[in-house]
Formats: sequence, C-alpha cells, structure tokens
Amino acid sequence: MAEQKPKIILQTEGLPDQHSLKTYVEKVNGYTAARKVLGGMSREQVIEEVKQAGLRGRGGAGFLTGLKWSFVPKDITGPKYLICNNDESEPGTFKDRYLCITNPHQVIEGMIIAAYAIGANKGYIYTRWEYQEEIRYLENAIKEAYDAGLLGKNLFGSGFDFDLDHYTGAGAYICGEETGLISSLEGKKGQPKVKPPFPAVSGYLSRPTIVNNTETLANVPWIINNGAKAFRQFGTEKSPGTKLFSISGALNKPGVYEVPLGYPFASLLNIEAGGMQPGRTLKALIPGGASAPVLTPAECEGLTMDFEAMAQRNTMLGSGAVMVIDDRQSMAELLKVTIEFFAHESCGQCTPCREGTGWLNNIMDGIMDRSAKPDNIARLGSVARNMGGKTICALSDACAMPVMSYVQKFSGELQAYLAAGSGGHSK
Repeated sequence: MAEQKPKIILQTEGLPDQHSLKTYVEKVNGYTAARKVLGGMSREQVIEEVKQAGLRGRGGAGFLTGLKWSFVPKDITGPKYLICNNDESEPGTFKDRYLCITNPHQVIEGMIIAAYAIGANKGYIYTRWEYQEEIRYLENAIKEAYDAGLLGKNLFGSGFDFDLDHYTGAGAYICGEETGLISSLEGKKGQPKVKPPFPAVSGYLSRPTIVNNTETLANVPWIINNGAKAFRQFGTEKSPGTKLFSISGALNKPGVYEVPLGYPFASLLNIEAGGMQPGRTLKALIPGGASAPVLTPAECEGLTMDFEAMAQRNTMLGSGAVMVIDDRQSMAELLKVTIEFFAHESCGQCTPCREGTGWLNNIMDGIMDRSAKPDNIARLGSVARNMGGKTICALSDACAMPVMSYVQKFSGELQAYLAAGSGGHSK
C-alpha cells in the first residue's frame, strides 16, 4: 500500500495553471463526469454509484455520502439546495484550502453531479472569510464555469439547471457544523439547530438541503468516471478511496498529502512528511484536528490512517489534520491553547458547553499561573466528562474529548508543570 498513491482528488496538482478550467478540461478530462451523468444517468443511478463506492464524508463525521443524499425526500416539490461546507475551521486543518487553490473545478463538477442527484437547482459554497486567496481562486473558477456554459441553464443540453453562488462566512468555528452554517447562510446568528428535522428534510430556508464537505464533493467526478469498483481498489473495506491529510509540526516536509485510507502513519510521517526535524522526537500525535483525543508514541505504533483504526484507539480521523507534537512542546501549554480556543468559539446556546468550556478555561488558567491546587488536574477530567453528549452540536464534546485524553495520558507532565514548571515547560 505504501507504494500505491493514486491521485483521485489532487489530479491537477503540479500542472501549469493547475487551478484553471483549461488545465482541468485538457489534462484530466474535467467535466466529463458531469456530462456523463446529465447525458443519461438517472438520479437514482448516481446515488447508487456513490453508495456502492462507499464514499464517506471527509469533513470529520465520516458519514456515507450516497446514503446522506438518499435522505432527501423524493415526493416534495419546490426548491432543494446543495451546500459545499468550505468553512474548514478545525485547528490544524488546511487540506480544503489547498484543494481550492489546486483543483477548484473538480469541486464545482462534484457539486453539479450531487445537485442533479438530489434534485437541487441551486448551490452555495460557504467559505470562511479569512481564506482570501482561496476565495479568489474559487470565485474565478465559478466565473470560468459560467462563461463556458458549465453552470446556469440547460447544462449540456440536458434541461437541468444549476446555479452556484459563493458565500463568505465571518470566521466562526461553530459554522463548520452544518446547521450552524445554514443559520449563517440564512443571515441569522451562526448557531446550530436542534435535530430532527435533519437538513435533508428541512434545511436552508426550511427546504430539503444537503451539506457536503469540499473534499467529499471532489471525489464524486472520479467515482462517476471510473466506477465504484475502481474507487474501492484504494483504501480499506470500510474506508475506501484516498484522503487528504494536512500534516504539521516539527517536520522536514509539512504539507497536504493525498494517500489511500489505511495508509500507515509511519509512512505518512517519514516518507510524505520527510520525518521529524533533526534532534526532535515524537512526543504525541493529534490525528484529526484539535478536537481529536491525543495519542502517545506507543499508541502510534502500527497505526493506520482510517476511521476504524482511530476508533479502536478511542480517537478520531476527523478532518485529517495530523498534528505532530515533538519533545520541545509543553502539553500543559498545548492543552491551554486548545481549551481557550473552544471556550472562545462556543456560541453559548447550550449551558453545558457555555459554562463547561469557560470552567475548564478558568481551571487551566490556575494551572498555567501555578495558583491551582493539585486536584484541579483531576477536576479538568471530571468537568469534561460531564460535558459530553449533552448539547445541540458537538462543540462541547470537541472540547471535552481532548481534555480527558490529556489528563489521562499526560497527567504527570501537567502535575510537574503545576508543581515546579520544569517538568513540561517549553525549552
């Protein structure tokens, strides 16, 4: 598997003008999948092909994409909507940003196919406002597609209309959650909504809506062109295909890499990312963004990059943000930054999240200035355990899960930091 690294998503990577319509069409047969779908496939056939491929959402939850599409009611008339979640707010994640400047047209083509499959004639790409360079690439790609007749009315003479707009969010973590994103898109405060009803039944403007991650949609054209069976040749049985991983830390070659799901972590670290910088050793691994429970070096032995392997170690593949923590890093300082982020980003709608994240942050302040009592480290874990599974969205859990893992696996370093400052302070 280590030698087998196909390009399903980053097909134009490294080519001249990799982001342009000309390159996408001429070099990788861009928009042939959309033409194939609109030229004779039924909506049911498209959904079934994606189901058979086993494509799982690449934004974090890993839910089956084709199954999600099938939840849109077929007997409801009127507008339906497709939204590309390009908010990418999980700390450590930058793979969707890279995709937007490398191959934005594949995202657009994936949206055309997905929109046809669910019967939507209107789509939105929702991007956080900080991504100014990526916004320019996306909006230029949308303009190119409209100018070429690839968006708008009667696509490929099929009678199918699809209009696509780009919307820029204000940069709130909570708007990465699909119902919080929908609230923002509707012009409301970016707060998650109670489910059910789920967006597939009642989403944007109370109409059937599908929200898919940017990378998820970029997989769709390849699946249509090559078939579900070909897609399943890569990855694992339950996690087929490839995945973009944004790997950061004290590495020789940090960046974004596309590898098959199930790829060994050791290969991602040492081959793709070039290994640790000279003199640095692996201290901990955050495998799926800041909300993922941390792993020790021992837990990384034999680790593979797929949903099931992470679940077996009680952590998450999440957004594919692989943060490599080296021996210079203080776990106390890292935990403080993590808690502070989630406390700041809580929308305040749910009491366990609003109060819990703030309480954790206050306790951590005492540890950082060494005014806390030794039992306050255990109290971190106790508060976190009482935050999980009690809120509308998963932000409370996103804060609680890493806290519990730090307390469980690095309590000695936290105690040393509190006691003297020499046990875990940055060198």
